Amino acid sequence: MIIAVIGDSSCSEEEAKLAETVGEQLAQRGATIICGGLGGVMEAVCRGSKSKGGLTIGILPGENSSMANSWVDIPIATGVGYARNMAVVKSSQAVIAIGGNYGTLSEIAYALKRGIPVIGLNTWALSRNGREDDSIIRVHSAAEAVDKAISLAKRHKAREIASRSLP
Repeated sequence: MIIAVIGDSSCSEEEAKLAETVGEQLAQRGATIICGGLGGVMEAVCRGSKSKGGLTIGILPGENSSMANSWVDIPIATGVGYARNMAVVKSSQAVIAIGGNYGTLSEIAYALKRGIPVIGLNTWALSRNGREDDSIIRVHSAAEAVDKAISLAKRHKAREIASRSLP
């Protein structure tokens, strides 16, 4: 199971703590983490995962894999800038968004467009025509985010497998 964790490269201390805890708990549940591989939320989630023996993948915007934070196991240098955001989320079965700026917003949009569940911790709120859009599943703790992501990722993966077996 691959869970994307997305957020800003310069996050608050609170967001970093949340991300690190999310990383720890995902690793303990056997999930691989995929992220943008840089600093902030990405670094914190990788650090948390590695502290519990997890596997981390960083999809980097630049052409040099040495740009990855030191807790990324598998750095993938793309050279495509922010376009790498699509690869981050489309490689996952669920997304956890923690805080974030416009890059995070684009990742949320790519995930929702593809039908990948997005769990939000202190992140963007969406609205359409003045009405709240509840596509982002709001949670209030790292544990709740991980539980929801694992549960929804299993369902998403089952749907993917079922759709492949259709003629």
